[in-house]
Amino acid sequence: MMKKANQYANHRFSPEVIETAVWLYHRFSLSFRGVEDLMAHRGVIVSYETVRRWCMKFGPAINAH
Repeated sequence: MMKKANQYANHRFSPEVIETAVWLYHRFSLSFRGVEDLMAHRGVIVSYETVRRWCMKFGPAINAH
């Protein structure tokens, strides 16, 4: 299993921000734009396309828990 530091290397945002966005998308069946809006409300400016990429890359690992 990959370590968290290696898994999130070369990403602009912290693992906590990425995990929150992916969790919001999967937990509440939101659109990528909906997650983008919620993250902006929390003070994190991230595009819906970035959320989509995160969900493709990290979603399976986060959903396994």
